[in-house]
Amino acid sequence: MSIFTPTNQIRLTNVAVVRMKKGGKRFEIACYKNKVVSWRSGAEKDLDEVLQTHSVFVNVSKGQMAKKDDLVKAFGTDDQTEICRQILAKGELQVSDKERQSQLETMFRDIASIVAEKCVNPDTKRPYTVSLIERAMKDIHYSVKPNKSTKQQALEVIRQLKESMEIQRAHMRLRLVIPAKEAKRLKEKLKPLLQVVESEEFDEELEMVCLVDPGCFREIDELIRCETKGRGSLEVVSLKDVEEGDEKL
Repeated sequence: MSIFTPTNQIRLTNVAVVRMKKGGKRFEIACYKNKVVSWRSGAEKDLDEVLQTHSVFVNVSKGQMAKKDDLVKAFGTDDQTEICRQILAKGELQVSDKERQSQLETMFRDIASIVAEKCVNPDTKRPYTVSLIERAMKDIHYSVKPNKSTKQQALEVIRQLKESMEIQRAHMRLRLVIPAKEAKRLKEKLKPLLQVVESEEFDEELEMVCLVDPGCFREIDELIRCETKGRGSLEVVSLKDVEEGDEKL
């Protein structure tokens, strides 16, 4: 037995709605629950895992589809997949207060975990526990931004916490090998990017073991590759220069 439903109506269940107002009209897309946050944080990269259908609605709960003319007028295209991407990126996720609170609490814990994983007390080189970072985040009244990734927010939290506690990103330990010809010139360029030079040997080439801020890694790598035309090398000895045991306040 088949049931007739109008062609411009689709019924969906277990749905998370993302809504956007544009050009004076309301547009909605139907997503799977929990997948919108995963997509925005970069954890989920397959659009089909996020969207229940590559269709744009005026009202998801009533199954009313958006008109093609309205889409072109608001978005400049009638490519529904592309419009879904735009709404997914910038639209507002419609959730109940209970769901929103639960989502924010999860994100708060995730941000604290990333901070604890990346940072140490610069004096003792010991990492902080997640619960201690959570307490510190509450002390500075950090409020989670649901549309920003947890990784971006973790970097913001580190910046803010530096004002009230001894904290910094754990240094990476690198081994740099630079041909003799470029050694002197390149060492001068690298100096501002190196936190600590632990050892330095000069024979046929300059070999240095040093500690650097992880944020400088890409710049150091690029400098060595470009300036030595690929003859120099960069090796990560350890990702985190950390002492054993947790830091306590």
